[in-house]
Amino acid sequence: MNPNLIKRLLGLLFAFFLCFLGSTAVNGQSFNLPDELRLFQGQGTQLHLALPVQASVSVDRPDVLTLNGQAVPTMTVSLGEPLKLNSVGSGEANIRMKLFGQIPLKTVKVNVIPDLKVIPGGQTIGVKVKSAGILVVGHHQVTTNNEKLSPGEVAGLKTGDLITHLNGIELKDVKDVAIIADQAGKNNQPIKVSYKRDGRTYTTLLTPAFDNQDRSWRIGLYIRDSAAGVGTLTFYAPKHGVYGALGHVITDMNTQTPIVVGSGQILQSSVTSISKSESGEPGEKRAHFIKEGRTLGTIERNTPFGIFGKMDENPEHSVYKNGIPVAFAEEVKEGPAEILTVVEGQKVERFKVEIIHVSRQNAPETKGLVIRITDSRLIEKTGGIVQGMSGSPIIQNGKLIGAVTHVFVNDPRSGYGCFIEWMLQDAGVLKHKQTLQDLKAS
Repeated sequence: MNPNLIKRLLGLLFAFFLCFLGSTAVNGQSFNLPDELRLFQGQGTQLHLALPVQASVSVDRPDVLTLNGQAVPTMTVSLGEPLKLNSVGSGEANIRMKLFGQIPLKTVKVNVIPDLKVIPGGQTIGVKVKSAGILVVGHHQVTTNNEKLSPGEVAGLKTGDLITHLNGIELKDVKDVAIIADQAGKNNQPIKVSYKRDGRTYTTLLTPAFDNQDRSWRIGLYIRDSAAGVGTLTFYAPKHGVYGALGHVITDMNTQTPIVVGSGQILQSSVTSISKSESGEPGEKRAHFIKEGRTLGTIERNTPFGIFGKMDENPEHSVYKNGIPVAFAEEVKEGPAEILTVVEGQKVERFKVEIIHVSRQNAPETKGLVIRITDSRLIEKTGGIVQGMSGSPIIQNGKLIGAVTHVFVNDPRSGYGCFIEWMLQDAGVLKHKQTLQDLKAS
């Protein structure tokens, strides 16, 4: 046969193939594969290949990834046949697909992360936190001989500022402020104030004023150095000795600014009663710290995804005694799930929920899930989601996928949740798109 004719026929065949591939894309049956996949070691998944012809598939790391259960570098996949991936080792592997054994079609990078299991919480915890400094929560007018003024306001300090040092002395307790102000006033000297605002450090001079009413030197500021409340433990990671809780940041009640943690503790707590949620009026758990109870862990970080710190052992009353797998954000699906929480005493119970929306997030964002309470017993007890339930772990298909974070005020049976992946990152258990080298170094 004429070589030119052969080339023309092959060209027409290839053009026909491209048209066919394009038409399948229009019908939603395209060769629609991700550029990158993440799996935990021992986890498997399937790629559905809508190919009009057979394709050769190769993997450069059979020690990390097997194809259709076979540790082979190359195999042939037919039209409509799912490609089963099984991760057998940690590391990065590349799956390359070619048509007719020669034409490159797609490369999928697979990052296999060492097996990770954590123990879901659900326990109600008491939270005590001291800020890394003194928080300004308002201005106070001092009555002097001549006028009323706030020395702190005159010095330029604003609500939400975090005072870290006075005259070079690191502040660890609000009591220190009164002592330093008294000394400065008696010596007729201004105080050098170091403070943080919007992540930046500033200094100013503040001259205390003598208050004629209470006969003492004042700086004219309402200040606070601590906060306390209740929430829910989300997980404990036994291999790392850390925990995560709440699912959202702790803010000061007056300024609504995040508290910069200096130190803190989480404690055993028991639910005494519940104020039910109603439309327009979120309810709350009422709980008390158990006097004879021990400290469960330390608080080291306060982030948009909760509080995190050290914990030596799994607390009592866990539904799960051993760790369960966790899910990446892209694994979470709309549909049935369950949450773990306490509605009476210290007993952690399972309750049914429905995941009604999943946001596709490639980077940490707080509102990843919308959940709806479907458990009639929980609705009867709480009316839906209540304050103090934040941090309740969400489990789907045997995996920990996230935590409850906020209630919808006008629909208390529904609320937001965050993906567990972002909490694990803030706990230091998981790194974003981490490599095997990152894991070995951590």
